[in-house]
Amino acid sequence: MPKQKKQNKLVLGVTGIFGSGKSTVARMFKVLGAEIIDADKLAHACLQPGDICYRKIQALFGTVERKKLARLVFNDAKLLQRLNSIIHPQVIHVILERIKRTKAKVIVLDAPLLIECGLNKMVDKLIVVSITGKEQLSRLKKVGFNRSEVSERLKAQIPLGVKLRIADFIIDNSGTLKETKRQVSEIAQQMLPRRGR
Repeated sequence: MPKQKKQNKLVLGVTGIFGSGKSTVARMFKVLGAEIIDADKLAHACLQPGDICYRKIQALFGTVERKKLARLVFNDAKLLQRLNSIIHPQVIHVILERIKRTKAKVIVLDAPLLIECGLNKMVDKLIVVSITGKEQLSRLKKVGFNRSEVSERLKAQIPLGVKLRIADFIIDNSGTLKETKRQVSEIAQQMLPRRGR
């Protein structure tokens, strides 16, 4: 994916593995004035009647209900690939349009599959949110996921260690929200003022 001219806009990519807390980190950047583009929300919009992807997904899978789709695709790599081949091009198109049209000087792209989709090639800096396996599982269990479900979702993502090796910044989200916020603030102090904020 070619780099897009962003007209003096700073695009920060925030990613991690399932349950690492990347959206929490993105919201912290929003408080500091960044505009957030949430790739998950854009993907969910593809499941709404009237979206260009809706009929394709319904025809292929017989359902567009998120929980049913998740049960199908996270147990079958080929089905997951087919679903992604429908959703990802649409999501990437919308992201590029949002970046092009926004008047914001700092944009945070919050995307779980940012690297997997090649979106890291269009961000200025890549931020990877890390977490210990124990803490990750503990948090996900609290919102209803079991160990097997977590394992299946992780299989669909690039391992955390690989993502950490190509990160410009790493945020350890294994501790308290206060500790995470401190790390976000340190990155913001380095990056955001340079663009006239």
